[in-house]
Amino acid sequence: MASVTDTKTSKAGTSKAGTSKAGTSKTGTGKAVSGNKVAAHRPLRRRAVSPLTLRILAVNVLALALLVGGLLYLGRYQDRLILAEMEALEKEARIFASALGEGAVQLADPVDADGEADGGGDTYVLSAELARQMVRRLVEATDTRTRLYAADGAPVSDSRVLTGSAGTIQIVELPTPDERGAPMRAAVRLYNWLTDTLPGRDDLPLYREQPPGRAAPYPDVERALSGEPAGTVWRSAETAEGRPGLVLTVAVPVQRYKQVMGAVMLSRSGAEIDAAIRSVRFDILRVFALALAVTVLLSFYLAGTIARPVRMLARAAERVRTGHGRHMEIPDFTGRGDEIGDLSGALRAMTGALWTRMDAIERFAADVAHEIKNPLTSLRSAVETVSRVNDPDRRDRLMAIIADDVQRLDRLISDISNASRLDAELSRAELEPVDVGAVLAMLADIHAATLDDEDDAQAPRLAVEMPVGQDLTVPGLEGRLTQVFQNLVANALSFSPPGGTVRLTARREGRAVVVTVADDGPGIPEGKEEAIFDRFYTERPAGEKFGTHSGLGLSISKQIVEAHGGSITAANRPGPDGQPAGALFTVRLPRAD
Repeated sequence: MASVTDTKTSKAGTSKAGTSKAGTSKTGTGKAVSGNKVAAHRPLRRRAVSPLTLRILAVNVLALALLVGGLLYLGRYQDRLILAEMEALEKEARIFASALGEGAVQLADPVDADGEADGGGDTYVLSAELARQMVRRLVEATDTRTRLYAADGAPVSDSRVLTGSAGTIQIVELPTPDERGAPMRAAVRLYNWLTDTLPGRDDLPLYREQPPGRAAPYPDVERALSGEPAGTVWRSAETAEGRPGLVLTVAVPVQRYKQVMGAVMLSRSGAEIDAAIRSVRFDILRVFALALAVTVLLSFYLAGTIARPVRMLARAAERVRTGHGRHMEIPDFTGRGDEIGDLSGALRAMTGALWTRMDAIERFAADVAHEIKNPLTSLRSAVETVSRVNDPDRRDRLMAIIADDVQRLDRLISDISNASRLDAELSRAELEPVDVGAVLAMLADIHAATLDDEDDAQAPRLAVEMPVGQDLTVPGLEGRLTQVFQNLVANALSFSPPGGTVRLTARREGRAVVVTVADDGPGIPEGKEEAIFDRFYTERPAGEKFGTHSGLGLSISKQIVEAHGGSITAANRPGPDGQPAGALFTVRLPRAD
């Protein structure tokens, strides 16, 4: 009736990889244990904050902190401020020196004054009294400390020392009262400690105040007394805020007609420079605080879009593993269009494939039980009857039934074992190039070699048609693909009438190789084009002995073809009168290129 059969697998050209026992071992309890160790499953832990969230947050904050740290290093900006301040201080010192050189000098010997024009070898000296008065007047409009030294280095005047009839008064700048609380003071000290290294000031010389009246001038004054202006940037002792400050000093010679009569030294605190740098840093820190808040929020958002879906997928997978029934579903994130969506789709597909495989296993177990039960029932009936039969002929017939049932069970068990090992073999084996044309030619040669001369006129012929010179190579397992074509050819031969022809064709169609097997038999019953690939489905020609086929051949063939990424279909060939002229099986296998 139908072009369906399940021939026993020929030994020619088939692979034995499926029968390998490697990878399993038996324990003392007799249970098969996989050769690959399975790691013990750890239950999912509930965490307040995901480690992935912390990593994302740490990376983003670290990158921002490095950027801000680089911006806080204001070494060049500080150098430019110091240079501008030193230039301004030097100009101011030159103005003071010029004024003192004109208005605070007198001739060394006033008796020799002749009223002539300046010059003529007169010697001038600084007038201490005039110099003090001028220094006091010059510093009224500035906060710069001005000190005047005589030509021998002795101090003459200091803007912070007031000298009068009542004695000497020294003016000392007191720090501004710190009304900040302890936390704020600690924060300021921490800021100063951090920013002191951006840049550091340890390489600057330490400024020490000279005791009043001591004739030990500063290095700048010594250079100024030699006729050259000089300036130095000092670091002071730690301030109330816990960091060293800056002190800028510039010394300029007091001259009259190239005669050095003394030196004036101006010094100024670097508080304004520190305040300018601190202002810029606070602006940067304010921007950093805003950027940090945005970064933290975006990091939590980014982590939420990654960690939360992954956690949901993990919990769903855990429920699928530990739950019962099929009400557990994997969340669908495929609409995201990213890797999380791909992972979600893959897990959903894997879960679906798992349930499909479990259904197939259940159906396979039920089908196996049903198929084995039939010959066992027949066998039991024959065994129970044979003991009560005295007629030798009937006993012989019962013994023949018993032998057929035993042979049928043996064939059925062998085919079931082959089918059950097929999945494992297909998943482990490495694909190799297989020339489909050579396989079909080999099957035709085997068929021709097995024909007897007496049967040449009646036996169905096997014709192979392939384009000359066309590459028909596909990646696959040669033994299993040979098994597919053997099953299809044997099926077609079994349904072909005497003198019929089974036609094998192979050709390339795009990126696939298409093989067709056509016969001249009765065709496939209407509506059974898909059912013939089910396990244990049999529809044999009339007159064929019952039980010679297990009904697994086409099912195994479909399983092999689909494992190679191909497809197999069955249809009827229409005849001239519209009736089926035979069955047509089409196998499509993808090519490697």
